[in-house]
Amino acid sequence: MNRDPSIGSMTPAPDAPLIPKKLEAQVHLRKIPLLADLSDEELVPIKQELRFRHYAKREIVLQKGGHGDGLLFLLSGQLQVVDITEDGRAIGLRMLMPGDFFGEIALINNSTRSASVVALTAVVVAFLPATTAMHLFSHSPSVANQMLRHLAQKIQRDSEFRALLSINNTAKRIYTYLSMQERRQVAPGGPLVLENLPTHQDIANMINTSRETVTRALAALVQQGIVQKDANRLVIVKPDALDKLVQGE
Repeated sequence: MNRDPSIGSMTPAPDAPLIPKKLEAQVHLRKIPLLADLSDEELVPIKQELRFRHYAKREIVLQKGGHGDGLLFLLSGQLQVVDITEDGRAIGLRMLMPGDFFGEIALINNSTRSASVVALTAVVVAFLPATTAMHLFSHSPSVANQMLRHLAQKIQRDSEFRALLSINNTAKRIYTYLSMQERRQVAPGGPLVLENLPTHQDIANMINTSRETVTRALAALVQQGIVQKDANRLVIVKPDALDKLVQGE
């Protein structure tokens, strides 16, 4: 019986941390958005080349200054892209969620990586070597189109984030950060939900403030009935009220 080419086996790369037994499972490559529209024939060489790596919480997945030797996909867990300042502070740039890919800029430019990537939780990452990834970019229209959209959205997000960091009022900066996060609506006309909310310290690192300031701002939103905290997610009960705070009203 032929195996489904969209399924890859979790074989760790030689230099990667070993995958624990409980994580030794098959991965459906079509669940990775960038690969979802590939034909079975196109998936075969990718399945053969992919290597899977496990990282514990706070481990560095990619190091700033390292060479762009491949494309990486986050399969489970949560990552943060960070830059390290000259005085050793970590400045959070953005979050990565399952299905996201990263390392593409250094790969395409054949350059060194401009930022580090750190595991916020235990994660499983798939690594596709540079040669295979570049062949995929140049020979697969579906992947090339998705990559173009991704790069355009990345430019837009980076522009919005620079505008966020230019806001002098710290509370307004926190409210704006919350409004920029991906949200889902539980029911028509109902509250909005931010899943996998970063820790207060991680938010503080990203928007250049202190953890205590983030905690106070979120507590104020809770007291006003604008949001509700629920484990690792935030429920925005009154989106209009949050929008008014963002606008400075």
